[in-house]
Amino acid sequence: MRPLAVRWLGRVAYPEALALQDLQVAARRAGDVPDTLLLLEHPPVVTLGRSARAENLLQSREALEARGVALHESGRGGDVTYHGPGQLVGWPVVALRGGERDAHAWLRALEEALLRTVGGFGIHAWREAGLTGVWTERGKIAAIGVRLAHGWITAHGFALNVAADVSGFSAIVPCGIRGRAVASLAGCGVGPLALPEVGRIVAAHLAEVLGRRLLSAEAA
Repeated sequence: MRPLAVRWLGRVAYPEALALQDLQVAARRAGDVPDTLLLLEHPPVVTLGRSARAENLLQSREALEARGVALHESGRGGDVTYHGPGQLVGWPVVALRGGERDAHAWLRALEEALLRTVGGFGIHAWREAGLTGVWTERGKIAAIGVRLAHGWITAHGFALNVAADVSGFSAIVPCGIRGRAVASLAGCGVGPLALPEVGRIVAAHLAEVLGRRLLSAEAA
């Protein structure tokens, strides 16, 4: 089985995290590192995906900055989203091969790992037809936005609300979906949980879904 390594990066500002991810993608393309799941959290930031629409950003850059929230464009797919403390961000940098080279199958694999993670905490979670992410009775608990780099190297990934302050999403229309709430594990009565602990669980499920051997437990 091909290995899947795990790196816990801690809290990293969005621009610095993008730079680290770019280095990881280049190293993976060169064959210098194995498939790796980068786990981290961000200071408060709103990010704009490639499909972001202006009307889904409800506050100006100046208003966001006054609240201590940064605004950055992102190379991932999808619309607008919010990241902040208490949210687990996972960026798998994986070289897809052969039959794995299917963008939709990659999204479903990420969803499956998150569904197993959330379900393991006793929360009923599901997919929504025609949408991407993981949903619960309290709202959307995990968002997904990816990029497939040259050579079918994956980048970006998922954001799972563990103990995030979901009021941060009030500045946007999350993922461009109106009228739907945002949930967290804490809001569903789970916790308190440390992000590295949840990261370790997600990593194990992702390795299982992808048919990889978990190389490291650094997220612990």
